[in-house]
Amino acid sequence: MKRNRPDQNQFSRRDFIKTTATGAGAAALTGLGVESMKAEGRPAHWDKEADVVIIGAGATGLPAAIQAVEGGASVILIDANTDVGGHAILSGGNVALGGGTSRQKKYGVVDSPDILFSDLTDWSVVEPNGFPDYRYNDKEVIRAFADESAKTYEWLVAHGVTFVEKAPDTQGGHACGNSAPRENHAAPLGWALPQNGGPLPPDKGAVTSSGVGLIRPLEATARKLGVQILLEHKMTGIVRENPNSGRVLGISASSQGKTVNIRARKGVIIGTGGHSSNVNFRRIFDPRLTEEYQVAGEPWSFQDASGEIAAMAVGASLWGAYNQSGEFGQNVTKAGWIGCQYGYVNLSWQPDSPIFPKAGASGLFVKDYQNVILVNLIGRRFYDETAGQFPANNYNSIKPYVPYSYLNAANLKYSPSNFLNAAMAGIGDTHAGGGPIWAIFDSDAATREGWRVTPPFVDVARGYFYSADTLVELAGKIANKYQRVPMPPDALQETVTRYNSFVDAGKDADFAKPAPKYKIQTPPFHAAWATPVIHDTRSGLRINAKCQVVDLNGSVIPGLYCGGESAGGFSLHGLARCAVQGRIAGRNAAAETVKG
Repeated sequence: MKRNRPDQNQFSRRDFIKTTATGAGAAALTGLGVESMKAEGRPAHWDKEADVVIIGAGATGLPAAIQAVEGGASVILIDANTDVGGHAILSGGNVALGGGTSRQKKYGVVDSPDILFSDLTDWSVVEPNGFPDYRYNDKEVIRAFADESAKTYEWLVAHGVTFVEKAPDTQGGHACGNSAPRENHAAPLGWALPQNGGPLPPDKGAVTSSGVGLIRPLEATARKLGVQILLEHKMTGIVRENPNSGRVLGISASSQGKTVNIRARKGVIIGTGGHSSNVNFRRIFDPRLTEEYQVAGEPWSFQDASGEIAAMAVGASLWGAYNQSGEFGQNVTKAGWIGCQYGYVNLSWQPDSPIFPKAGASGLFVKDYQNVILVNLIGRRFYDETAGQFPANNYNSIKPYVPYSYLNAANLKYSPSNFLNAAMAGIGDTHAGGGPIWAIFDSDAATREGWRVTPPFVDVARGYFYSADTLVELAGKIANKYQRVPMPPDALQETVTRYNSFVDAGKDADFAKPAPKYKIQTPPFHAAWATPVIHDTRSGLRINAKCQVVDLNGSVIPGLYCGGESAGGFSLHGLARCAVQGRIAGRNAAAETVKG
């Protein structure tokens, strides 16, 4: 999906409100970066039809499709990609389902739907940086999730998903609740991983957590049940009886340059995966997130906000905006892999992957941030490199924990966790984004880390890695397309000289990096892309407990459903809300009774 630059197709708040309220103004919605997205008029004919039409074949769409078929509906499931899975298939496979699952009971974990609901709506849970995890969750949406969470775990197992055999834990968990461990881990078994191009060794397939282990079994079940899966079909609009009233009748899609009109006799379900890849849309929530910030899951798939924008064009409301901008969890992450464009910490593209030509490099995993310094686009350090990112509540994060007690916050020791804010602060000019962040290191550091600083490990060709014999020469070489101003050579030299003095002194006088260990002094010197990465989408369309989409007047849009990362009102990270809401949407769409 082509992305607009942030200085193009500007879209004001007034335009947004006017457009969404009236269901008109397709041009304004197109300005958010999805071409030709509009409220579609009823077509002269339907090319295909089914009871339920689902947009997006990922962690929401596949459960929705299976559940709808099991409810007696025929289903067409479309996806813009060449394969199913969306971001979910590349994920860590961590599925935070609790409320009293059989796995929890097996390992003696006490949990229930009521405990889960209490956890995910507890206003008093606050992170050490002052941000609350659950205060702005929609209680109606959370109640539905809590009641269906354990049922969804059993449903996934019954539909072919194998979870790693161990007690529920907190690995990969963000905003999962304080009272019980709830993370389960989908095992990839013998399925091929897109990022590797093949399966894991047999001894690892059953004990590793991967989104492949969730997606491929569900795909197999959906196909076995007769779900019609149409790949390389990109939704271009939602068809409603009238632009801002009446039932949703179906969708239009584009495939191989042709328009395909697909009728939904009962309902349309949006499972398009959120908006994190759409620069203009994500900047509604955080103006700093300009185009230099890459997204976890790219370039396999792009969360382009197409579902949200198409629904807005027929009158839908957005919901729960705080959960997108709140500084907790993995909305934005520190780069883990450096020297490559896509540096999300839990994903490294390997040369055998069919996506590798688009990814460009595997990256260098940073084991010890004592081995690098991080500088902004003008060559200045900005924070302690060893610092972490935004925190998030999980099991036993607060001890002692008393539900709904102000003491949960009062007993915390304040810690700002401002690494990401410092990285996104910019250089004091009028540009809203922070700009590139570069990891600077020398040949000794590469040796200590065991890095090979050549392709395919680093992306030299596209400007995400540079090397030189002097720091002055290194700064002069940096010409990445997001480097909007040249890096001053003297500034980088001064930064490194000052940092080396901190190593001699054993103390970082600027940012309190714990006992700086290593000087940067042995050529060649290197600059590796280390810009933060956008991950979660936690705000989207307004839905109710049935996953029906709601408009700005608070009324249900008949025949339109949504779940997962395209839906708002829920701060929980990851796959669990997708699977639960997919099932809820599929069940309710299949149960629709429509005259005529």
